[in-house]
Amino acid sequence: MRGGDRGARTAVAAPAHPVPGPAGTGVSVWLDGLARQPLASGRLAALARQGRIAGVTSDPAFLARSLTRGPYYSGQLGDLAERGIPAERALKALAVHDIRWACDILRPVHEATAGVDGLVSVSLDPRLAHDGEATLAEARTLWHAVDRRNAMLGIPATPAGLTALSACLAEGINVNATLVLSASRHLRVGEAYLEGLERAHAAGRHLPALASVASFPVSRIDTAVDALLEREGTLEARAMRGATAVAAARRLHAQHERMLNAPRWHALAARGARPQRLLWTATAAPGPGLLPTRYAAPLLTRGTVTAVPEELLEELDTVPSGEARDAGVGVGVGVGVGVGVGAGAYAAAGRLLGHLEWFGIDHCELALRLESEALKELNDAWHQLLDEVTLALDGASRG
Repeated sequence: MRGGDRGARTAVAAPAHPVPGPAGTGVSVWLDGLARQPLASGRLAALARQGRIAGVTSDPAFLARSLTRGPYYSGQLGDLAERGIPAERALKALAVHDIRWACDILRPVHEATAGVDGLVSVSLDPRLAHDGEATLAEARTLWHAVDRRNAMLGIPATPAGLTALSACLAEGINVNATLVLSASRHLRVGEAYLEGLERAHAAGRHLPALASVASFPVSRIDTAVDALLEREGTLEARAMRGATAVAAARRLHAQHERMLNAPRWHALAARGARPQRLLWTATAAPGPGLLPTRYAAPLLTRGTVTAVPEELLEELDTVPSGEARDAGVGVGVGVGVGVGVGAGAYAAAGRLLGHLEWFGIDHCELALRLESEALKELNDAWHQLLDEVTLALDGASRG
C-alpha cells in the first residue's frame, strides 16, 4: 500500500466510563458511517477516547459517497490498479482495510466493556439477501479476512438471512440482523439468535465472546406511514403523523423484555451468553423543520444501541438535561424510559399501532413493502459503489 493511505493505527486509550454514552450513563451510541477520512484524521479515535461513541456501523451508500471525497483512498486504489485487481475484489480490499483500522481503534472500548461495545458493523453484499448459503460463504470470507473479534457483519433479516445468521453465530461470527421492520420479524430474529447460540454452545464455543444486535430503521417507518396518513387527509389521520415509529420501537422493546424472561434464554444466559440488543438506526429526522434529535434522543435507553451520523452526534451533545433525563439518560441502572418502558407505555403503543387499522394501514404488510424497497436501495447503492470503484481504478491506472 502506498504511504498516502497509511495511518497510525494506534488504539485509543480506554474511555473514562466502562460503557461509552452521553454523560457516561451507559447508553450505547454508535457512529453511523465508516470512512477513511475520520480514521486517518484521528476523528474516530478522538470520539472513542472521549467516550462519545461505543461502536460504528456502515453501509454501501456511505462508502460510495466517501470514495469521492478527498485523497484518502487514492494510494490504495493506485496499488490495486497497478496489480490489475477487478472492482469487486478491490472493493473488498478497501472495506477490509477500513474495518480492521476501525476495529483496532475501538479495541480498548471492546476490552473495557468485556465485548459489549467497541464493535464495528459492516454490511455484506445486499445482492445475497435471499440466498442463505451465499450469505454464509460471504460472511466466512469477510470474517476471516478482517480477523478482528470486534468486527460485526450486517445481514438483512430476510428468511434466508436468518438462516445465515444462526449459522454465523454457530461458527463464532458476530452478527447485526438488519432491516428488522416489524415485531413479527423481530421475533424470528430472536429465535434465530437463540438457535445460533445453542449451536455455538454445542460446538464448544465461548458464548460470552459472541455479540449480536437487531437493527430497527426508525425514521423509515414514520416516512412511510405519514405518507399514507397524509393521503387519508382527515384530521384524525394527520394527528397521528410522526408517532408510529416510536410506538413500534416500544413494541419491539416490550417483546425484547419478554424474550429475556423466557426459560430458553435463561439457560443460555447461565452459560454466559449476552442478550441480542436492539439497535436503533435511521435516527436522523427525515425532513426539514423537524428537531434533529426527534428520534435519537427519545431512543437513548439502557440495554439498547442508537446509531447516529456525526452531525447528529453533535446535536445530542446539546440535548437539555431535562430532555436527556426523559430519554433515559442519567437514570438508575436497569431503568430506561427513552422508548417508554413499562406496562403502561407498552399498552399505549399497542393502542396507537392498532389505530392504524382505522386508516387501512396493515403494519405487517407495510413492513414487507419497506423491506423490499430497502433491499432495492441497498442493491442500487452497491452497484453505485462498484461503479465508483471502477472509475477510481481507471483514474488511478491512468494517473
